[in-house]
Amino acid sequence: MIRIPLAQLAPGIALCAAIALAAMGLQRIEEHWTGRAWLEALVIAILLGTILRTRWTPGPRWAPGVGFSAKTLLEIAVMLLGASISFQAVLDAGLALIIGIAVVVALALGASYALGRMLGLPKRMAVLVACGNAICGNSAIAAVAPVIGAKPADVASSIAFTAILGVIVVLALPLLVPLIGLSTMQYGVLAGLTVYAVPQVLAATVPIGLASTQIGTLVKLVRVLMLGPVVIGLSIFAGRQAEAPKARLSFSRLVPWFIVGFLSLALLRSLGAIPESLLQIVMPVTTVLTVIAMAALGLGVDLKVLAKVGGRVTLAVTLSLLVLIAISLGLIRLLAIP
Repeated sequence: MIRIPLAQLAPGIALCAAIALAAMGLQRIEEHWTGRAWLEALVIAILLGTILRTRWTPGPRWAPGVGFSAKTLLEIAVMLLGASISFQAVLDAGLALIIGIAVVVALALGASYALGRMLGLPKRMAVLVACGNAICGNSAIAAVAPVIGAKPADVASSIAFTAILGVIVVLALPLLVPLIGLSTMQYGVLAGLTVYAVPQVLAATVPIGLASTQIGTLVKLVRVLMLGPVVIGLSIFAGRQAEAPKARLSFSRLVPWFIVGFLSLALLRSLGAIPESLLQIVMPVTTVLTVIAMAALGLGVDLKVLAKVGGRVTLAVTLSLLVLIAISLGLIRLLAIP
């Protein structure tokens, strides 16, 4: 593992922390003048970071800390969130929802691949778009790419647009709550089924409510775990293709450390090993880390990259997302989630 000295991380982390502080300050101003936070600090931090990124590209001095904030700090925040969740919520959700998540992933994979091929994308590119859309965005693309022997250009194009669209989803998805009359629980399930990255589920659900965040995170984690069977299946299939290189699978690639940590803390919470007094400390820390990470996420969004991504890729990813949302809403209605 490559370790970066703290001195190299400090400038970027400080920049993200400054943006986060400004975002939390703006939320306080909102609450003072309007009586409520129409835009949560998490969302404001993304917007501020994105606005700054359009005017200025962080150089080598800032990059290590920004990258650390966007990845490691966010993963730590997701892990800590497990301390507030009991597995009783999973039992309350029921086996039908868990099976439904697997069905949604399978249908989204097939539909996304078919759309990509209809729009003329090469087979490997269509597989990347389908896996990124159906499972977990960039992480799925990165895991699948070596297995199917994808070209670097295809991987870069898929990740570039997925990163930007992922932020757009985080900002726009809450608007569906009043538009189609979703309950807190229904919205949490929808966010868990459609938002690309595990950490982004926090930004998409926190403005709606804690219950939405909890069920959304659980649904998303189940969806992420679908990556294992999908990658194994693609590896077996690719192994039969002469032109596809073999790629070694590892547990850490299929199940990231922070998901293991999340599940471990959730187990401890379920067993009553995490007292309320400790939770009152952990949750504010989780919130602050998440806001800092959202600022870093915004700093990583280069809107100009849209002009460099092919129109077919853009259309394929966008249509695939809309199909995923439609399938997810269908599941919510079918299961009559309250």
